[in-house]
Amino acid sequence: MLRYTLMRLGIFVGCLVVVWGLVYSGIVPRGLGDSNGMWVVLLALVISAPISFVVLRGERDRASMRIVPKVERMKARFEAEAGQEDAVVDEAARTQQTS
Repeated sequence: MLRYTLMRLGIFVGCLVVVWGLVYSGIVPRGLGDSNGMWVVLLALVISAPISFVVLRGERDRASMRIVPKVERMKARFEAEAGQEDAVVDEAARTQQTS
């Protein structure tokens, strides 16, 4: 997961450098007033997102294969604990009804 995150961050930083160069060379228009920094970051985010989606597909699949078993174990544990809680509540309700 860390590898995927670092690769995604690398793509963003690359896009940020390219967009910054294009803005300061005048090829891409600057933002309004003092918003130039925010404009560069937002444009880099918008450009890097689809690039990351396409380029990192394999790495994302590998990361999800490592995460899915952990999520399944957590779900099973949650359901088991919920079942235990339900049994305690049901037992308390039966005890209350008989008293």
